[in-house]
Amino acid sequence: MKYTPIGTTDLMASRIIAGCMRIDKVSEADADRFIHTALDLGINLFDHADVYGSTAGACEKLFGRLVTPSMRDQMILQTKCGVIKGRPAYDFSKEHILQSVDESLQRLHTDHVELLLLHRPDTLADPAEIAEAFEILHKSGKVQAFGVSNQNTWQMELLKKYCHFPIQVNQLQAGIAHPHIFATGQSVNSDRYFAPDRDGGVLPYCRLHDITIQAWSPFQTGFFGGVFFDREKYPSLNQALDRIAETHNSTPTAIATAWLLRHPADLQVLSGTMKPERLTEMCQATEITLTRNEWYELLNEGLKLFPGGTK
Repeated sequence: MKYTPIGTTDLMASRIIAGCMRIDKVSEADADRFIHTALDLGINLFDHADVYGSTAGACEKLFGRLVTPSMRDQMILQTKCGVIKGRPAYDFSKEHILQSVDESLQRLHTDHVELLLLHRPDTLADPAEIAEAFEILHKSGKVQAFGVSNQNTWQMELLKKYCHFPIQVNQLQAGIAHPHIFATGQSVNSDRYFAPDRDGGVLPYCRLHDITIQAWSPFQTGFFGGVFFDREKYPSLNQALDRIAETHNSTPTAIATAWLLRHPADLQVLSGTMKPERLTEMCQATEITLTRNEWYELLNEGLKLFPGGTK
C-alpha cells in the first residue's frame, strides 16, 4: 500500500479507501472479514456517512460493533452528514451537524473521527452556521479535520469566507467512464461535450488549495449507470483494459484503479465493494504505473461514451 497526506493535515492515509456504504448488506461475519482484509492490505481510511444503511446509521452501527480498540488505533475514520434519509433534502444547519456527529460517534463506538465531510451541497446552507458547528466540533475534540463532497470551486470559496478551518477533502465521482474532472481540462477550446466548464475547474482548484480528491464510484458509468466491466455493453473499453492488464500481469479492476492513481493530483480511490477479492485487486493498483499512452488510451475510451468525446 502507498499513502498520501490528507490536505494540509498530518494524516497519512492509504491511497485506497475502504468504503462502508454497503457493509450492512452482507452478513456480520463477511463484514468482519472485509474490515480485517482492508487492514491487512494496509488500508487505514474507512469511509462512512450517517445516512448509509437500510436504515440511517445502520452501517456505522455494525462497524462500531465489530471494531475493537486496537483496530480503531490503526484507523482513520471519516464520516459525512447532511443528506436526509428517504427524502430529497439536505441539512447543513448547525443543529443538524452537531446532532449528526454525536449520533455517528455513538454508533461508531469512538469519541472522535479524524474527518467530517459535508455530504453533497445544501442549497439552503448558511456558511456562517457551518463554521460555528466546525468550531464547536474541533474545540471539543470530536472532529480533527473537515471536508466536503461533490462541491464546486465557488461553493468551497463561499465556505472558506466564513470558516477558518481549511477544506481538506472533496469527494468527487471520477473514473474512466465518468472522466468529467479530467475531461474538462482536456477539452478546452474544442466542441467536445466537456468543453463547457461545468464544475468551475474543480480539479486544478483542489490541487492549488491542497485539497485531497477522493474518487467515488470509480467503476460506474455516468451517475450510477452500472459498472463498465460489462464486456457486451462496453467491448472496446474492456478490450483495452484486458490488453493493458495483460501487459502489467494484472487485472482490469487493478488497471481501472491505477488509471486514477496515475494522475499527479495524488487522489485517493474510494472502494464500494464488499468483496475482499475485489478490494485486493484495487490495492494491487498502488504498485502499477500506467504509461502516458495507456492512460490516454483509457481516457479516450471513456470519452467515447459522450457526444463528440474523441474529436
